[in-house]
Amino acid sequence: MTISLDHGGGGAKSSELIRQVRKILGGAGKWQNSGDDSASLALAKISLPKKDFQNQHLLLTTDAFIVDPIFFPGGDIGKIAVCGTINDLAVMGARPLGISLSIVVEEGFPKADFLKIIKSIAKVSKEAGVPIVTGDTKVTEKGKLDKIEITTAGIGMAEKVINNAGAQVGDVVIASGDLGEHTVALLSERFGYRSRVSSDCKPIDKEMLAIGKFVHAAKDPTRGGLAANLVEMAEKSKVKIVLDENLLPYKKETIALGGLLGIDIFSFASEGRFLATVSEKDAARVLRILKKFNPEAKIIGKVKAGKGLYLQTKLGSLRPIEMPNGKLIPRIC
Repeated sequence: MTISLDHGGGGAKSSELIRQVRKILGGAGKWQNSGDDSASLALAKISLPKKDFQNQHLLLTTDAFIVDPIFFPGGDIGKIAVCGTINDLAVMGARPLGISLSIVVEEGFPKADFLKIIKSIAKVSKEAGVPIVTGDTKVTEKGKLDKIEITTAGIGMAEKVINNAGAQVGDVVIASGDLGEHTVALLSERFGYRSRVSSDCKPIDKEMLAIGKFVHAAKDPTRGGLAANLVEMAEKSKVKIVLDENLLPYKKETIALGGLLGIDIFSFASEGRFLATVSEKDAARVLRILKKFNPEAKIIGKVKAGKGLYLQTKLGSLRPIEMPNGKLIPRIC
């Protein structure tokens, strides 16, 4: 069965499909009016570290997702959409509270695939404890869209806001796990390469909340990978970040695929990892915490006086790592 609804979203078929979607996604937690024009949340019902809201910050994020292929080892476009929204809030120190979900599908998109994506969204939402509280679905004419596009927005609350301009001289740089596996999974599926690597797509909010009080700066290396995100962090923080080539957080399969395709692995995206800087005195404690979530977490470099991002090579030289330019790998997130 394919999706072939009124383009405006009305009609009996559309209403029935929306009922199915709502049933799959489940309840809206402490949110109310999720079936109305806007969902509402009584702040007094939120369990926060402090009873008042004077020291609390409301964070809002939004993102659009187009992925090719839409199903891949370790996930699908729906999983990326929810994880991406949760993670954008998490790296800034927020506890995600709710997500809006907007889906545009091409006429003729298989209903079985549509519901599979919805179930994937529901699974991540329920496991993370972050409800889908409002949304919209539209169908566009055949040929006007490549299968499906998802847009999400999320809100969260934070007592301490973390940004990527807070890296300090003397900090160490920590990767929460090996990087680039999302790109490897998608490209392997796209080009028919045999690979054991699955996408690293997952929510990182519990990891970030566990170490948040120690973190000076953080970023989830999605589009543009390590290079784009650490170049930006170094620039905004007005520091020099030096990575150790002996400690690079990439699996052999990731390095091999980068070499095969002629793509710099430093631009490979992750969807369930983050990069953070913490003071050297807190590094051992932070690593102990992170290794409970992912044993691959490790220190990969240091923050020094100066500017820019560099790689300390095995030969002892310093090689600059620049912001990726030109056409990045298309449609991976």
